[in-house]
Amino acid sequence: MPSHLSIDEVARRTGLTAHTLRYYERIGLIAPVGRAEGGRRRYAAADLAWIDFLLRLRTTRMPISQMQTFATLRATGDSTVPDRRRMLETHLQEVLAEMEAMQLSVQALEEKIGYYRAVERE
Repeated sequence: MPSHLSIDEVARRTGLTAHTLRYYERIGLIAPVGRAEGGRRRYAAADLAWIDFLLRLRTTRMPISQMQTFATLRATGDSTVPDRRRMLETHLQEVLAEMEAMQLSVQALEEKIGYYRAVERE
């Protein structure tokens, strides 16, 4: 990977739009990104790794407000590691509970589909 990427390159790699990347920076999810001459954003590897983690949080449906809290704690430094760990543990439990509920729903759908197939065969 090149040492610094433009906003368009990061958008292509992450699937986010340039607008979303600027929004994430504006609301504090992404720390202010380094700038090249002319003021163009230049994302470092560490920025990309953080964005990848934010995408994981988003995939697990973590609300932006919680992501902002996590980002603020992260920016504060290592003294907040216990708080960040607790946040992630709590969120993980919520994700696991949602996955269990989804699995029960999948089973109910499969049973209903099986019932309808049996009715159609009769």
